[in-house]
Amino acid sequence: MTHAFLRDFMRNQSDPALSADEIASFVRDGFVRIDGAFSEHVAEQARAILWEATGCYPDDRASWTRPVVRLDQFSQAPFQEAANTPMLCGAFDQLVGAGRWYPRDRLGTFPVRFPAEEASGDDGWHIDVSFGYEHPEFMEWRANVSSKGRALLMLFLFSDVGIDDAPTRIRVGSHADIARQLAPAGEVGLTLRELAADGFAGSAHRPEALALGKAGTVYLCHPFLVHAAQRHRGTAPRFMAQPPLLPREPISLCRHDGDYSPVEQAILNAISRP
Repeated sequence: MTHAFLRDFMRNQSDPALSADEIASFVRDGFVRIDGAFSEHVAEQARAILWEATGCYPDDRASWTRPVVRLDQFSQAPFQEAANTPMLCGAFDQLVGAGRWYPRDRLGTFPVRFPAEEASGDDGWHIDVSFGYEHPEFMEWRANVSSKGRALLMLFLFSDVGIDDAPTRIRVGSHADIARQLAPAGEVGLTLRELAADGFAGSAHRPEALALGKAGTVYLCHPFLVHAAQRHRGTAPRFMAQPPLLPREPISLCRHDGDYSPVEQAILNAISRP
């Protein structure tokens, strides 16, 4: 990505949610962290709803019988408020393009992770594929080089997440490896089974980062970012949503006006290099 791209992209942004350096970091590393993207009070309200949905109790550790409880699709006011703050909407415009994404009216899924000695069995490296959901076998779901069906992967922290609280592991810059892997497959793309055939070894050389932060932190990630869960070694359950941002118009790698979003520019940067 050139300085000219950043200069042109930031032009007319009177009060941008993300700085030019943050956008450059997103293109290079595949994610950006936004602290205080929504309020801790909203996070607290949402946690109360989530606790009830888990069937567990905050003051009764005996009820914490599973390492992970998966919850899906919450549309109550705290979730809608968290997903649509002015800061986040501004960041979506900057990363995906104004008018190119759909606002979220709900959040899901929530893999609520509890302190546990045993592994949850879902901690392998992967990307979140984005189409082909009509196939009953999830390993046959697909992704393609234009990220059909997904504009961003998002991590919404609804509880404080420290180093022992099962923070999501991120391979920094791995979105470029996946873009290069997907490019030869064109629009049809690859299945998750095909992408995972080597255990995502193509990004194993990448440095690892952790999705840490206070409740109200949001990580906006490139849809090709390789990431993984891990066992919870802390003391309090971790509440996090990992919804997609859905595209209103397809991601394009051939815009005649050259008006590429950072999501698109990151893909173009990757596939233009040997």
